[in-house]
Amino acid sequence: MELTSTVFTAKAIYVGVIFAITLGVAAYSTYFERIFAAFFQDRVGPDRAGPFGILQPLADAVKMFMKEDFIPANSSKWLFILGPCLSMFTALMTSAVIPFGDTIDLGNGVKFDLQGIDVNIGILWVFGIVSLGVYGILVGGWASNNKYSLLGAIRAASQNISYELAMGLSIISILMMTGSLSTKAIVEAQQNGHWNILYQPVGFILFIICAFAECNRTPFDLPECETELIGGYHTEYSSMKLGFYLFAEYINMFVSGAVMATLYFGGYDYPFYETVVNSFGENVANFIGFGALIGKALFFVFVFMWVRWTLPRFRYDQLMNLGWTGLIPIAMFNVVWTGLIILLPAEFNLSSLASIGIAIAGIPVLIVGLFIYHSIAGGKKKKTALAR
Repeated sequence: MELTSTVFTAKAIYVGVIFAITLGVAAYSTYFERIFAAFFQDRVGPDRAGPFGILQPLADAVKMFMKEDFIPANSSKWLFILGPCLSMFTALMTSAVIPFGDTIDLGNGVKFDLQGIDVNIGILWVFGIVSLGVYGILVGGWASNNKYSLLGAIRAASQNISYELAMGLSIISILMMTGSLSTKAIVEAQQNGHWNILYQPVGFILFIICAFAECNRTPFDLPECETELIGGYHTEYSSMKLGFYLFAEYINMFVSGAVMATLYFGGYDYPFYETVVNSFGENVANFIGFGALIGKALFFVFVFMWVRWTLPRFRYDQLMNLGWTGLIPIAMFNVVWTGLIILLPAEFNLSSLASIGIAIAGIPVLIVGLFIYHSIAGGKKKKTALAR
């Protein structure tokens, strides 16, 4: 009984820490996004609220709470309230299966993993929760009884469905290599520097592009395209309901970064892990691994911001064309090429370096194939135009 109580208390503290880190990162992502935007655009960023503007997120929170909580007269009230709550809930639930670290020894034979829940279908959990997230946007847009909100919601739904297909195919390549849906098993298969990014460079590029689309970030922010839809799906929202939608976006960015770190960059693995274990013990090494995964996730948050202030927004037809006729065929090619990465070394007793070489060789093969395809497609279009 005492052992169960100790493990439960440790797990509760861990969940609270992850919850606090997630909310803190989301809050201060707004601040750092303004800092980076100011740097990229050669202007002054936030510098009024506290030293260097570090209290700006608190000022924003006060502003959101003090705004009028407006609900349109002709809206579906309860669904209007449910929309942002659902987006926030799904954003927070996704991180439950991410292993932020290895096992911690509390003494007296008590050990627990730095992971919310260790299930053998961890990747399916991530995809399931992410798929539910679009309902928050769809319900909010429909309940607003506003044509711009509804158009933004429909865009978000079609965009998420389209890019989840390519994302799922990119994950299949990871599953082929590790043989497990468990996020813990995927991280353990990458220990000692055998990160999946070395064997799946194409899969990673596909995944990060789809992550931009799933998070509705530029250049895939068509659901809230202000030049066409005023504010998109959250046009009618104000106060903390609007804050929930905006907060959920930044939480999704952080969680997406943690998922990419888990699948492709070794999770909590880092160089010289064994040296740290021998010098300071496993607990210290595992806590450093916890920090390493957080650092990797924050790097991807920076990439999200960097791309937002660098690239222009796609047209909607370009976005859908990229998802269906671009990413899905490339993802299918990557699945086939992953089969070669697995079979050839096993058949000819090749080393891991040979597997990495085969993986990298897939990039020029893919480029040549795309060039040939577009040359043929372009020729057909010219013939059709001349015939007309």
